[in-house]
Amino acid sequence: MTTPKKSLRTCDKGHKYYKSSDCPTCPVCEQERKPDTGFLSLLSAPARRALENNGVTSLQQLSTYSEKEILKFHGMGPASLPKLRDALETGGLSFKD
Repeated sequence: MTTPKKSLRTCDKGHKYYKSSDCPTCPVCEQERKPDTGFLSLLSAPARRALENNGVTSLQQLSTYSEKEILKFHGMGPASLPKLRDALETGGLSFKD
């Protein structure tokens, strides 16, 4: 099995990073964007982007979706659901049935 070759890239902000895929996301910029608090801070970058790209930035917005609907978002995986459930429960909310 061969490992894909990584290419050196530079983002618009001048950060240099290596990627082996076509993904244009700069890991340095993503780390800088990560919130320090709130439920989005608990998630991986792909899961966080999946919610943000679908307009979900608050627990109230999250509670209007079912778990099945959330899992359909590109970038969202089942490992994020327990974190989301806990955050909703802490806020006195839950996923839509």
